[in-house]
Amino acid sequence: MQATHSETRYFLGVSQSALGRAWRDRCSDAERAAALAMVQSQGLPDIVARVLAARGVAPGEAETYLAPRLRDLMPDPSVLADMNAAAARIADAIERREKIAIFGDYDVDGACSSALFGSYLEAAGTPFIVRIPDRIVDGYGPNVSVIRELHAAGCSLLVTVDCGVASHEPLAEAATLGMETVVLDHHQATAELPQAHAIVNPNRQDDLSGLGHLCAAGVVFMTLVAVQRELRRRGFWPDASRVPDLLAYLDLVALATVADVVPLIGLNRAFVQQGLAIMRQRRRVGLTALIDASGLSTAPEAWHLGYLLGPRINAGGRIGNSALGASLLMTRDSTDATRIAAELNSLNSDRQVVERLAVEEAVSMADRQLAENDPAVLVVGSPEWHPGVVGLVAARLRERFARPAFAFAMNESGGATGSGRSIPGVDIGRAVRRAVGEGIALKGGGHAMAAGVTLGPGGLDFFASRLAAILAEDVARADSNEALGIDAALTAAGATAELVSNITQAGPFGSANPEPVFAFGSHLLSEASIVGANHLRIRLRARDGASVGGMVFRAADQPLGQALLAMKGQAIHAAGTLALDSWGGRTQVSLRLVDASRAV
Repeated sequence: MQATHSETRYFLGVSQSALGRAWRDRCSDAERAAALAMVQSQGLPDIVARVLAARGVAPGEAETYLAPRLRDLMPDPSVLADMNAAAARIADAIERREKIAIFGDYDVDGACSSALFGSYLEAAGTPFIVRIPDRIVDGYGPNVSVIRELHAAGCSLLVTVDCGVASHEPLAEAATLGMETVVLDHHQATAELPQAHAIVNPNRQDDLSGLGHLCAAGVVFMTLVAVQRELRRRGFWPDASRVPDLLAYLDLVALATVADVVPLIGLNRAFVQQGLAIMRQRRRVGLTALIDASGLSTAPEAWHLGYLLGPRINAGGRIGNSALGASLLMTRDSTDATRIAAELNSLNSDRQVVERLAVEEAVSMADRQLAENDPAVLVVGSPEWHPGVVGLVAARLRERFARPAFAFAMNESGGATGSGRSIPGVDIGRAVRRAVGEGIALKGGGHAMAAGVTLGPGGLDFFASRLAAILAEDVARADSNEALGIDAALTAAGATAELVSNITQAGPFGSANPEPVFAFGSHLLSEASIVGANHLRIRLRARDGASVGGMVFRAADQPLGQALLAMKGQAIHAAGTLALDSWGGRTQVSLRLVDASRAV
């Protein structure tokens, strides 16, 4: 029987790369036929058509996919459960000039969500307080003492953003004190919801909106659209010039969407694409200051949000003042913005040192676990680790060992607070909620790819064994499907700036919309040298003499880096993504190499 799907073939014949992976054509036969139809009917470049088809875009959808418009993709906000009640209550508070408390999480999504909501209230002339908890002192989400503090400050409405859906006791206390609560969240929720006037969360079990891929800032943006509509209906804006331009807020939605690693599909793609356009106009002084402090000299792209800007905003919540991020994103004072951005930049450098030491220890622990019993999930912990970096430690373990990982900071009483990161196909948020339900964890939650959890004294080993049992089948299934998807074959001469620009039209790329990977067959590895902190600089040369340079990040001491150093001067098959780098007034194509194999 003739094979009909690309998964029966190896791309360039690579069945086991330096990272132990097979290379597969990302396009099936049917998707290649769809790509051909796009080329013939719409005149798309062949490689762009292949990229679209491999991501499930039908020929008739290509035009709208390449130019996603908010007006086409954004539904009526009322499709979200409780949205009408939330919008009406917030509109009431704005009309009556009630003092509103905004309680946000300490990560990028929480900071952006808080700044979004606060900026709107400021434009509407409504008094408000923004409260971002301290990761160590307050923990995740609102607590009873904070609720009492906000009530004493005169707040009659509490709006939680990027948290609150699991805060039963604190929200019950708010109700007892006479404070009404509106929850704007996106984390997975149990059937039993906390006491609140309205809970807007596309991931609550009775929500039928189909918008579960939104981050909290996306939920807040949709809420503001509903609030603005309600205020217009009530005649709150007699002067049209005073009505806030909600599209100008999309820079914050884009930053949160990328940094929170939610799927870049549908409405999220439009949020990010249009948000990047706003960000490039440098309207928001806080983001502009952060861009400059990060050393970014080119127009921001989606990956800059995740790798340059997001970590700096997160640094405040990890090892410094958790309110810095939201403050930066809300300030209108350029001097203030420059000062806060510099502080966040410095904290990020400190965070990198703390993280590096913890990762080294965590890798040694993981190596021992793998040698002893090869668990489906890596679970490590230490009393020496800062609670603010355990999520990053888990992410590094996940990257290195290609399996779900949890890292915990252990406290003096023997308890532990940790974070987990997962791989596609393995839902750790659901597993953590199950562990809480079984009494194995004190509290926890999250979503498929990331979760947080708190354990009681002595609970680390039991949590590790139980979680491995819960996720064993999912991890095994994910391992069996693991392969590197290749979008197309290229030569060094074909890696042009025009090609990269064409490919960019199919972005922004990220979770659920993977960045295209290209294979360079039988190219000479003419350069492979260690640079900076554990990176490699490489150069590939084709038989016609054309060459393309690039980088391999955080890999010098890893299997891929070691393999490349050993293959220097030899012909290899290389796979990676393409980007445009600007340096010294020149723009050139750079390869971000992700895998390689000896050419035979």
